[in-house]
Amino acid sequence: QVQLVESGGGLVQTGGSLTLSCAASLRSSSTYVMGWFRQAPGKEREFVGAITWSGGRKHYADSVKGRCTISRDNDKNTVSLQMNSLQPEDTAVYYCAASGIYYDDSYRNSGSYRYWGQGTQVTVSS
Repeated sequence: QVQLVESGGGLVQTGGSLTLSCAASLRSSSTYVMGWFRQAPGKEREFVGAITWSGGRKHYADSVKGRCTISRDNDKNTVSLQMNSLQPEDTAVYYCAASGIYYDDSYRNSGSYRYWGQGTQVTVSS
């Protein structure tokens, strides 16, 4: 099975930076995309970014484009999300996920991802 573990969350001041990591174990050959999502209390789970394992193609939500950078280390089976210029609106639980689907804009949909981590809390103080 594929197991995902997030780390790197914490408390940061407005305008600060934070880097989240996702470690994947027993990665399936059918896994094509690693995605980052976030969910704030009372809100829907929101797409943040995604990257393909093989080609490293990156996708970002408009809300974070220019402030976030997603990267991968295929040898270590890890995916990172670097976030800059953080705002209180970025406060949420951040999840990494693995998907075996990659077509059109499937990476933006949480339903496309089969495996999920437990999440890591990011809190941006104002």
